[in-house]
Amino acid sequence: MAEKPQSGTLFGVPYNFERPSLKRLVSAYWKPGDDMLVEKPFGIGYTLNLANWRSWVVLAVAGVMLYLERGGSSEEFDSESEDEPVEVVVD
Repeated sequence: MAEKPQSGTLFGVPYNFERPSLKRLVSAYWKPGDDMLVEKPFGIGYTLNLANWRSWVVLAVAGVMLYLERGGSSEEFDSESEDEPVEVVVD
């Protein structure tokens, strides 16, 4: 029985199931000359290149969105939710 390849591409998406080493992990996430997305050191698809400034912008935006979703200010919604009668017109 032939062995299946541990890395390659499938429909243009890279995959790599070789056992990752620490050196390979660090070098996969920090590639100064490459684009924002680089191949994952283990698994399927792409990941962010932390040597590229655009990746840090993406991480900052994701962090702000997570902060606002979890514990951001909800004061604007609290003022509208007071117990006032609401008029509903049905035609």
